[in-house]
Amino acid sequence: MKIKILIVEDEQAIRESLQMVLEDEGYIVETAADGLAALNKIQSQNFDLVITDIKMPQMDGMELLEKGTRVSPDTFFIIITAYASVNSAIAALRAGAYDYLIKPLEFDDLLIRIRRLLDYRKLALENRTLRQRISSAEGYRNLIGKSSAMKKVFKIISQVAPTNSNVLIVGKSGTGKELVARAIHANSKRKDKIFLPINCGAISPNLIESELFGHKKGAFTGATEDKQGLFKVADKGTLFLDEIGDLPLEMQVKLLRAIEEKQFLPVGATVPVKTDVRIIAATNKDLEEKIKKGEFRDDLYYRLNVVEIKLPPLNKRKEDIPLLVNHFIEKYCNEMGKKILTLDNEAMRALLNYDWKGGVRELENVIERAVIFASGDVITLEDLSDNLQPYAQTGNYPDSLKDAVKNFERNHILHILRKFDFDKDKTAKALNIGLSSLYRKMDELNIPMKHKAVE
Repeated sequence: MKIKILIVEDEQAIRESLQMVLEDEGYIVETAADGLAALNKIQSQNFDLVITDIKMPQMDGMELLEKGTRVSPDTFFIIITAYASVNSAIAALRAGAYDYLIKPLEFDDLLIRIRRLLDYRKLALENRTLRQRISSAEGYRNLIGKSSAMKKVFKIISQVAPTNSNVLIVGKSGTGKELVARAIHANSKRKDKIFLPINCGAISPNLIESELFGHKKGAFTGATEDKQGLFKVADKGTLFLDEIGDLPLEMQVKLLRAIEEKQFLPVGATVPVKTDVRIIAATNKDLEEKIKKGEFRDDLYYRLNVVEIKLPPLNKRKEDIPLLVNHFIEKYCNEMGKKILTLDNEAMRALLNYDWKGGVRELENVIERAVIFASGDVITLEDLSDNLQPYAQTGNYPDSLKDAVKNFERNHILHILRKFDFDKDKTAKALNIGLSSLYRKMDELNIPMKHKAVE
């Protein structure tokens, strides 16, 4: 597949000269005269490399860099700058650009830099795939993310895994609670022993004691032989109690005793059985609220919650979506014997705009379906399910009134800031609010203090 490059330059002579030189080298080249036109191209096409000037009408190169890398994370950027604005180039490197060129341009130097950068890009993409495979082998299978929230989760896992402490994992359905539990086990001293998951909400209340602790022959009607409980099956290993909030109150007492005393009494038995298991529990419910209602024992809660890991929902860590997409594409292409596909920018935009109430599990299902229906080398918007396709359009508003109001408020403040060239005093007066209120709003709505990299 040929390399595709976008040149963004408002000076026609430079733009056309660059295009001619790069096309002579065999590259596919598109051009744009300003940042806004370039962003439209990036949103609708896939580019390996963007070469952009900083000073341009409509949208400057810094804003294009910020917005372009958001919609197309695998595209690399080279910044063109005048000699007098090398500081801007350094700022661009810090913002995510991979190289910069100083005017007047030397074409031989440009071609060497492009070849070197494209080799690096290829290696970086291969290394990302390799890191994902290594991560899988080390027990972090499907636990993928670079967001600050997920980095915090990874740090807690690395700290708590080598211990024998009980862990409580809290998160909505689809956030990967069992994956976290498996990662803790796989990086613990018990990794060579069994990891046994149990869904407490899926077992009948009449049978759960027998399932957990076992029973003796004749203990009740139908008990025709001795049965070993899951607490004993998991001896020396890890017992994962999923949906712990659904455990009946009477069983909570017996579970607490088993955890504290490291032994339990099978149904119908008179002699306790010793066991050594590590407990990892998980819930999508508010256990503290259930304690207030008398539906969950506080002593069991504190025994389970030695270390708590809170998993963020996918719609709160959308910067992880491109990584997850690449992982699931590779997974299902390998399973289906297909060539590894890529995702075009329109499809990626739909995934980034979608709310993902079903979490990572829903995203995985979407990618599995897309791999099935993709007919070429690229997954397009048409390969996604119908309910996702409207989200490719820009300007979508969230369902929540509170979030929609925040969205409007942020855009309006940004508009007035730009109108007064980010003069805070003039902006505050125009908005009819105090200066301190403006600063508070800017911080609350994540609006940059200077005119760069804004949405």
